[in-house]
Amino acid sequence: MPIDREKALAHQFPAGEGGYERDDVILYHLGIGAGNPPTDPNELEYTYEKGLKVLPTFAVVASVGSGGGGLGKVPGLEFNPALLLHGEQAVEVHRPLPPEASKLRSQMRIQDIYDKGKAALAVLENSVSDAEGPLWTTRMSLFLRGEGGFGGPAGPAVGNEPPDRAPDGVLETPTLPQQALIYRLCGDKNPLHADPAFAERGGFDRPIIHGLCSYGLTCKAVCDGVLGGQVQRIRGYEARFRGVAFPGETYLTEYWQEDDSILLQARSKERDGAIIISNARITLAT
Repeated sequence: MPIDREKALAHQFPAGEGGYERDDVILYHLGIGAGNPPTDPNELEYTYEKGLKVLPTFAVVASVGSGGGGLGKVPGLEFNPALLLHGEQAVEVHRPLPPEASKLRSQMRIQDIYDKGKAALAVLENSVSDAEGPLWTTRMSLFLRGEGGFGGPAGPAVGNEPPDRAPDGVLETPTLPQQALIYRLCGDKNPLHADPAFAERGGFDRPIIHGLCSYGLTCKAVCDGVLGGQVQRIRGYEARFRGVAFPGETYLTEYWQEDDSILLQARSKERDGAIIISNARITLAT
């Protein structure tokens, strides 16, 4: 059945509850390549309980209950889950994330659904609070292939295009051959990132790195390489998943500095500059 936009937007998700510990934060940081070299003081701030800081992108894996798992049960939003693609991801932090949080409350909603012709684009928003108030908001854009043509709005054009000039710098980030095997312990157990036979059926000659791993890795590269590791300066990060990356590859993150933000994109060093992350922007605290 075609998508019923109004019915889907009216759907009420149940509130979720959750929390996380310092080990969850450390595991996430290791999953996106932190800890190399292990004696570097900045890397220890990501991977050691003493003085632990939290990269804002940790929000995308933090256990806060209510998530995208119930999307297939939303009235008016029928789709084939095998044709779903995670297209874009954004996080906005309202305060620096604490190294641990035992009581979090989340509320998800469908922010909008756009008609892209051959596909629908569903934007899911999840707002998370603690006892002190709003803590972060994530927005996930999902392409539902084959579900376009329902007559909804086309939505905004893709933004965050880099300026027409050479980047202000390029940051190199190597990954481990087992990078995806570490990152999957953060919660995404899709066999595409671990099982060679499954990856081959998906059209890849070997397992690929999670898109959200690339998302966190590139944010960390800019945080360390441009902001001196000051995670508290990052108020938001939005990016588009343009291509795939393979464990063991080196990311080349190109960046352009603006007054209150940093535009970036990431390429593969080994695959002739194939784009991994594009249309990305880190928003800075003023």
